Amino acid sequence: MAWQRTILRTASATGVGIHGGEQVALRLRPAPPGTGIVFVRNDIGISIPARAENARDLAYATTLRLRGAEARTVEHLMAAVLGTGVTNLFVDLSGAEVPILDGSALPFVELLRRAGFDEQNVTLPEMRVRRTVRVGDGERWIELRPGDELAIDYLVSYDAPAVGRQRFTGAITPQRFAVELAPARTFGFLDEVPALRQRGLGLGGSLENCIVVDRGRVLSGELRFPDEFVRHKVLDLIGDLALLEYPLRARVVAHKAGHALHVAALNELLSNPEAWELVEPDRLAALSVHPYSGESEFEAALAG
Repeated sequence: MAWQRTILRTASATGVGIHGGEQVALRLRPAPPGTGIVFVRNDIGISIPARAENARDLAYATTLRLRGAEARTVEHLMAAVLGTGVTNLFVDLSGAEVPILDGSALPFVELLRRAGFDEQNVTLPEMRVRRTVRVGDGERWIELRPGDELAIDYLVSYDAPAVGRQRFTGAITPQRFAVELAPARTFGFLDEVPALRQRGLGLGGSLENCIVVDRGRVLSGELRFPDEFVRHKVLDLIGDLALLEYPLRARVVAHKAGHALHVAALNELLSNPEAWELVEPDRLAALSVHPYSGESEFEAALAG
């Protein structure tokens, strides 16, 4: 059983959208119990609940769409929301895309922590997978398997020698998310940039907000982790899992997956009620996120 949580006060940030290239103002506001995560397009007056049923355009980012309005590239913020246990939040946007900031979820985690957390003393059931659900093919696939907690096993494999084959596995806790996953930045390949920009994508990308790979070289400086690429894929997956609206208890195994398969797996799970159940375990006290052990060491390593 999760405990519903929002933030104590509003928090704001501005930045460029990595795909649209436009400056966007973002504001996070507290929301009452039962609200969920809701993106509010202040410029056009339309609200979009962050639900799997509203997810669209999943090739390079996760876009939410409702009544002709969009909230694009929501996955890093959604990962930070899930990772910090926030369940109710209004996200105001001045435009269509969530700012990319440094390309990771860490700035959003810091923004939420500065806003403070408000335990709302209302429970929220957890979704437990009872039967394995699989989507994909023999090459790229994802499975949601029964498990007692959220654990992820993610494999990526790229031709570029700078990335190669990487794997991340383990249970996802608030501490592990904040220290080992949230700082991992998005990445792209130099030879794909012209095609992306012809499609109107990647217009706000730079060496400051994206790891750029040119075959055997990383052009954007030192990596934060030797396996930062797979860690970012796990971060993306966590952001997409947040579209379930309920905390997930499952072992998620992904093989060369991406946003489209992540969301397809969620929709497959939701369309098979016999594959899951809502449970309320016997937790007696609300979950509190304390300062993360190891966080100061990580920040010092980044600064150094």
